[in-house]
Amino acid sequence: MTTTDRLRILLAEDEEAMRDYLASALHNAGYDVVAVDRGTKAVPLLESQHFDLLLSDIVMPEMDGIELAQRCNEISPRTKVMFITGFAAVTLKASRDQPQAKVLSKPFHLRDLVLEVERVFEDRLHATV
Repeated sequence: MTTTDRLRILLAEDEEAMRDYLASALHNAGYDVVAVDRGTKAVPLLESQHFDLLLSDIVMPEMDGIELAQRCNEISPRTKVMFITGFAAVTLKASRDQPQAKVLSKPFHLRDLVLEVERVFEDRLHATV
């Protein structure tokens, strides 16, 4: 893949250390990553730019990840959604409210995150080969 066709990920994570860690890992794996600290900052980006994946924490201030995913589905229905969370009960709610979205529970290894993101894009990558 060249830099012009790198898959774009919008990362919404309110915890700065985690956001930087995830953005760096995804960038190193070859993805173009835009990171924000809350859902309300992600919405205008979804409205103005193309993203292949929304990777969102579920528990965030102002707008939680599930609400953000619902807005993403309205604004950019082709953007895939993946959640990250440290709360088991929240995982169940996310699975019910966004059944097509993958939920990755913290703590996880960066390798696991990259593998899950690759799985999300498997169909698209096979279609271009």
